[in-house]
Amino acid sequence: MTTLRERKTYRKAVLRSLYEAVERNRPEVSGATLRDEIRLPDEDLFAACTYLADEGLITVEWTSHRTPATVSLTHEGIRFMEEEEEADAPPEG
Repeated sequence: MTTLRERKTYRKAVLRSLYEAVERNRPEVSGATLRDEIRLPDEDLFAACTYLADEGLITVEWTSHRTPATVSLTHEGIRFMEEEEEADAPPEG
């Protein structure tokens, strides 16, 4: 069973990967590509995507095997990642 810290790390990795894809003009990512990029087992990817979709940060098209076929950030997910990026940026001046 994964710990809370691991689950949060997985969710951040999913969001980061999708945000980077948006920046490269790839608004939609296949579930297989996402899994390979962040190296998550299917059950952890399922849990992370389910949580983030429930929060309204991503949309997921599911396969019949409970794995994501395609995943993309919602407008709210992009705003969330932009806020994270601004918070992590060094102060200007």
